Amino acid sequence: MSEGIDSRPKRPSKAKPATGEPPKKKRRPSLEEESDATDGPEDLNAKILLMEKGILETKKNYNDIVVLLGIMGDYESGNPESMLATVALSRVFMRLLGQGALVPKRTLSDKQLAVVNWLREQFKSFKTLLLSLLDDEELGVTALTLCMRVLQAEGQVEKDEYSFPTEFLRQIVHTVLQSEDEDVAKAYTEEYLEQFDDIRYHTFSSITAILQDVGEEDKADMFDAVLPILSALDGVPESAEELEDWYIARPKKKTHNIRSVQQHKRRGQEAWLALMSIVETKEQRKRLLKLVSTIIAPWFTKPELLADFLTNSYDAGGSMSLLALSGVFYLIQERNLDYPLFYHKLYSLLDNEILHSKHRAPFFRLLNTFLLSTHLPAALVASFIKRLCRLSLNAPPSAIVFVIPWIYNQMREHPTCTAMLHREIRDPDVKKDLRQNGMDDPFDPNETDPMQTDAIESSLWEVTQLQSHYHPNVSTIAKILSEQFTKQSYNIEDFLDHSYATLLDAELSKELRKTPAVEFHIPKRVFLPQDEPAVNPNSLVAKLWDFS
Repeated sequence: MSEGIDSRPKRPSKAKPATGEPPKKKRRPSLEEESDATDGPEDLNAKILLMEKGILETKKNYNDIVVLLGIMGDYESGNPESMLATVALSRVFMRLLGQGALVPKRTLSDKQLAVVNWLREQFKSFKTLLLSLLDDEELGVTALTLCMRVLQAEGQVEKDEYSFPTEFLRQIVHTVLQSEDEDVAKAYTEEYLEQFDDIRYHTFSSITAILQDVGEEDKADMFDAVLPILSALDGVPESAEELEDWYIARPKKKTHNIRSVQQHKRRGQEAWLALMSIVETKEQRKRLLKLVSTIIAPWFTKPELLADFLTNSYDAGGSMSLLALSGVFYLIQERNLDYPLFYHKLYSLLDNEILHSKHRAPFFRLLNTFLLSTHLPAALVASFIKRLCRLSLNAPPSAIVFVIPWIYNQMREHPTCTAMLHREIRDPDVKKDLRQNGMDDPFDPNETDPMQTDAIESSLWEVTQLQSHYHPNVSTIAKILSEQFTKQSYNIEDFLDHSYATLLDAELSKELRKTPAVEFHIPKRVFLPQDEPAVNPNSLVAKLWDFS
């Protein structure tokens, strides 16, 4: 510490001895000398606590802050006293912050101002060391707790005005995102981010700034670090009354941005857009699409900003389109998004892979919603019914068992389509021609416009094939389309989550009314009389396969 900083009072000089030599001044022993003179770490721990007490008692002991910083910075060498020094410094600086000792005021003299500036430099060094502890496996969570307490103390320095230490929080967030210790990110999310409105508000801003400056080589790692944190924030505030949990203090001004729900949503919107801007792979895009309608979209004050991301994903085809479908539907239903040729695109998703996809259950939930409207043209609904019947011929039983009830429900809502099951032909000449020559299916499977497929002129002959399916559950449920439509609509949810395992369990759990008669005869040999081993019974092959 400089001579101007050391404000300890000077002792009065003593009389010189008779020899004329000046008296020797007593020098305070250094930390190393004190450590060597002690018996063990317990004495050093006691000295750390004494230094903390001395710093808080008088300014003349401020130089001990440098000593404690030295012990704190020695944590990498496994010094057990480093954490004690860290905690001691945390208490010291929080007390100094509360006393206003780190605030440069105009009324201070040059000497006092030099002390304040020196303390601010030491405080900056302390925060840097404290942030470096966040990446330590053993000390990370404890260091996070100390960081947040110091942040709270720093934010409460200004009593009259609201002052949030955004720079320090940004450093904390950046360090947490880069930390390899998952417990640190989990602790920050659960104990602070999800609990306090002001922490969430400023964390959104910090993440946005961090992602805007991220390098190309760090995009993948940063995406993996940010997504779990943002996806945990599903509690979107809907009114100002819900903004009641503050980690530092609530601004007194009602017009302050942090007390506005719109501003909170805007910060969330900016953070999600920043994350979308660094998406590079299909897997990353899919992970976002799964969250769009439930977590991401509610944060957007301008949902049209999601339209490009969703429509591009929807137009990509395959599983990407299936995942984007729920987001597109959310914008259409909740935000009045105009998506031209929506049913054309929806019809194109009914390809050979749809009934084999792991996303088929959520797809059919949405498809059921899209087509239940009685205002849709019967020709359009008939195209979807016919297309799914055709795909069911090569589908697994677990998929067919919910296609059939879905078709049944559609025909109850759109009675015109029942002509595809039974169309009576009254012209005797036409009947005779059909018996002799049959007829071609007018349905055009290659037509992309569901209004032009002529499915309404076709028949569901595929249902007849399904009624003789090898799986008993499929053949049984397919017969409902041959009966009168007197039943209530089926609950699709009862059929969507079936798999081979559930169908097999259902068969095995059935109670047999009568035990089937099984008769079989165990042959003594596996060769027919005309085979070579039978002609030559002494051959080696005949002897090996002789079970008598």
